[in-house]
Amino acid sequence: MDTATALVEENRRLGELLRTADPATPVPTCPEWTLKQLLTHVGRGYRWAATIVRERADERVDIRTVADGKPPADDPVGWLAEGPRLLVEAVADTGADVPVWTFTGAKPAAWWIRRWLHETTVHRADATIALGVPFVIEAGLAADGVSEWLDVLASRRVPDAGPALPEDATLHLHATDDGLGTAGEWLVRSEGGRVAWEHGHGKGAAAVRGSAADLLQAVLRRIPADDPRLQVLGDAAAWRTWLERTPF
Repeated sequence: MDTATALVEENRRLGELLRTADPATPVPTCPEWTLKQLLTHVGRGYRWAATIVRERADERVDIRTVADGKPPADDPVGWLAEGPRLLVEAVADTGADVPVWTFTGAKPAAWWIRRWLHETTVHRADATIALGVPFVIEAGLAADGVSEWLDVLASRRVPDAGPALPEDATLHLHATDDGLGTAGEWLVRSEGGRVAWEHGHGKGAAAVRGSAADLLQAVLRRIPADDPRLQVLGDAAAWRTWLERTPF
């Protein structure tokens, strides 16, 4: 499944969750949000990214200026579902390889499709947590979400609180799903205090094992560092510190 198709499918699955849910339901993993605010954030975000791409923006666009940025009261899920089409069409019209502004520096326009694919998967996890239902995601997609998040972290400056990992420490993330190969293993380290990573297997100060879905939720702090679905080997404090210093 290509990235654009996956985005549409993840959006559909999120919409199915939200269609019959009480929009006032609190979202524990997004403090002070309700499901209505979650829906608005995702739907407006698609339109914001589409605007950036369509305008070939070379600086941040104020999200408050984006057209059609609020869901209609009569069909909020339909409004949400329209977002991926707007973004995919904007990328096709502008050109997938045309550089545009992103919060990680100038990137090809198609970068925004992958970014909103994984923004959607994680907010679908938020919705499942709020509603008390299982979060189910294809292992390869979840693994790509971990990689995409590590790419975002690698673009950042050193956190004010200090490096996420000491210079001599490595964090090994290992997805236990069958068939992922090296795409399901990550070696994370510090280089000059900034996050650096590569796919691979190796010994680290800490190793964290779990399904790709659980690792995705863990690195994005949707489940606790010591969640029983995770196996943490070695220096658990290094793992906790890394999470504390790599918020979104």
